[in-house]
Amino acid sequence: MNALSLIRIGLLMACWLSATLFRAQTADSLRLLFVGDLMQHQAQIDAARRPDGTYDYTSYFRWLHSEFDRADLLVGNLEVTLGGKPYRGYPAFSAPDEFLYELKRVGFDVLLTANNHCLDRGRKGLERTVRLLDSLEIPHAGTYRDVEERSRRYPLLVEVKGFRIVLLNYTYGTNGIPVTPPNFVNGIDREQIREDILKARCMKPDAIIACMHWGIEYQSVPRRQEQELARWMIGLGVDHVIGSHPHVVQPLEVLADSLTPERHLVVYSLGNFVSNMNPTGTDGGMMVALTLRRVEGKTRLSDCGYSFVWTSRPVLSGKDNYELYPLNIDANRLNTREKERMSRFSGKVRSLMHRETKGIKEYFF
Repeated sequence: MNALSLIRIGLLMACWLSATLFRAQTADSLRLLFVGDLMQHQAQIDAARRPDGTYDYTSYFRWLHSEFDRADLLVGNLEVTLGGKPYRGYPAFSAPDEFLYELKRVGFDVLLTANNHCLDRGRKGLERTVRLLDSLEIPHAGTYRDVEERSRRYPLLVEVKGFRIVLLNYTYGTNGIPVTPPNFVNGIDREQIREDILKARCMKPDAIIACMHWGIEYQSVPRRQEQELARWMIGLGVDHVIGSHPHVVQPLEVLADSLTPERHLVVYSLGNFVSNMNPTGTDGGMMVALTLRRVEGKTRLSDCGYSFVWTSRPVLSGKDNYELYPLNIDANRLNTREKERMSRFSGKVRSLMHRETKGIKEYFF
């Protein structure tokens, strides 16, 4: 073998090693975790109240800490205002500030505020909610004190582990309560959404995720209009779509791109995450985890899955406060009534997923 051949082999080896190192350096991953409606009905507020007048929520998420800790980005739908006293549940929510403190403590990275309850306390409630989120340095999207604030802060860009994630958030409505100028609530308006997606694409994100408050309450399957809207947004450049509002779980699907290796996750409804609702299917919800992986300069969906949680309440458990349980919790921790109610919830949601969701698996932790 002559010297020229050796040089060529050396160059090929160097190129191979360089490409291998490049792939290793760029094959970083990011795990995102989305949860559904974070609610505060009156029974929850009453249970959290302590004798000294403060509110304690430390029991809520104790069984979920390990899963929260695995997430690089934890996102939830804040379906209450933080409008101050008097604290009230449905139909015009104003949650204790301690509820938000607990969400911050357990690791929520982003909260979404565009939903049908965001104006429950009018202008004061919207603005106080924004101020409190800002005071705790919790990034948020969906509602703004004025258009200028929206133009500065939306779309929401979050940078985590070198990934640039843009979050969009819109609601179908505000329960008929008009927005008081100069406040701004992101509504589902296609022209506005189109403009926002174009602006988001200019931010050079690794992923654009649209979080939609849409659909029909208590319906277990999405309407055609939600399916069509999701596809329309993806066609404009959105990578994934996460839905909420129906208060029950709805199916998931992964849409493949016919021209590229891109895959797009669509979650039609995460259901309730924590609430005091009682109709079948509303006493629990779904966490959806998606892993993004960057390979050779491209960020793609590499994995996704869902995990169910169920909310136990004092009238069932005999305990002082509410607790969220993963469905695989040790059954010895539950009493007979809790087991019956959890079994009813798990049967309903697993049957739905078996029928309607293909290629995406339930996971446990």
